Amino acid sequence: MGLYLTIAIRNLLQARRRTALLVSALAGVTMLLVLLMALSHGLTETMIRSATAVTSGHVNVAGFTKNKATDAWPVLHGLAALRQEVAGLVPEAESLVVRDRAWAKVISDRSNMYVSPTGVDVREEERLREALVLAKEREYKQGGRDEVLGDLARLAEPRTAVLFAGQAKRLAVEVGDMVTITAPTGAGRTNTVDVTVVAIAKDFGYLSSWVIFLTRQDIKDLYQYGEDTGSVIQIYLRDPAQSELVMGRLREDLKRAGHELMDHEPNPFFFKFERVAGEDWTGQKLDLTVWSDEVSYLKWIVTALDALSFVLVGILMVIIAVGITNSMWIAVRERTREVGTVRAIGMRRRQVLTLFLVEALLLGLMGTLLGGALGAGLAAGLDAARIHIETVAVQVVLLSDVLNLSVTAGQVLWAMAIFTLLTALSALGPAVRAARMQPVTAIHHAG
Repeated sequence: MGLYLTIAIRNLLQARRRTALLVSALAGVTMLLVLLMALSHGLTETMIRSATAVTSGHVNVAGFTKNKATDAWPVLHGLAALRQEVAGLVPEAESLVVRDRAWAKVISDRSNMYVSPTGVDVREEERLREALVLAKEREYKQGGRDEVLGDLARLAEPRTAVLFAGQAKRLAVEVGDMVTITAPTGAGRTNTVDVTVVAIAKDFGYLSSWVIFLTRQDIKDLYQYGEDTGSVIQIYLRDPAQSELVMGRLREDLKRAGHELMDHEPNPFFFKFERVAGEDWTGQKLDLTVWSDEVSYLKWIVTALDALSFVLVGILMVIIAVGITNSMWIAVRERTREVGTVRAIGMRRRQVLTLFLVEALLLGLMGTLLGGALGAGLAAGLDAARIHIETVAVQVVLLSDVLNLSVTAGQVLWAMAIFTLLTALSALGPAVRAARMQPVTAIHHAG
């Protein structure tokens, strides 16, 4: 193998210009693939982080209560005992929090909109406190000062609310203003609560377009629920990758414990109202989901980005394959007499084939190693720069107002392997042709 490497390096150095061109092309497409994978992985991480702070746990134990066949209320009774039971069944849990869910209209003096008020106990919500970044006045309105809007800790007080910046702009409210939340109750009446805006948070992209935060007691007062009620137990795991496994095991455990469970549907709770209202049962059923189910309507973003990456990289792979194949055909033609000579002194066909493949692999390895390093470095640098995204449409797609890229060693190695293998396969045809040359014919080749 040492002899093959020596000859391959010599041949690549002799064709410096062609080698530099191919290495540069391979480096460029490898760098692009690493950047695209870093963007996709960063988007997935942002989605997990945003979803598990704003709308979901890693695993969720929620459900519906039906007092009559046409009901569909996202509320669970006997919550304290259920929470204790779930805690015992999930030793992998890092923490559990209880939230109340609703669907209501929020009304200000100048506008109104439908939202999903989420009742929280902000003192227990460490993830939420870490994830919510309060907007600054200058970001919220022109001519504003460089100070944050409100105090998230005040959400512990009754009759308070936290809005996102986009919602506050649409409702034309500021910190200290009062808004009215109105919703139908289980008794068939419409109830309202007036709450004061105590903080305005920076937008989370699409996730922050319809969620607002109230205290849990305010949700109970709005719907006239009892004390031992809630909507969802959100389970946060030490290893989020175990979400599906934990949910499946928990479903079986809760069934054995005598609980009625809904069939698993990978959609957020507000997609299920119509179906549940049309089912002929009464009482309470549990609904278990994982974080990805609760943001299933956002999966198209990652899917679209991956599809675009696949198409773009596929086109580049074809271009690179054609370039490498042509280059190797030229190399074979230029070295026909050399091939004939080494065949005449005893080198077998398999050895000639190996020689050209080693040359192609070495070329691919150099290009992809350079491209992988450049891509990883550029992705890490862009992520560290915390580039602010001004365009609202892009913020909605990326679920953040900051560009997030996440690169891993596995991504870099995968990109390198893909294009190194492509280089070898592209060189296979010319290498086979070189190996099949007859020594006498090759030696007498004139040009």
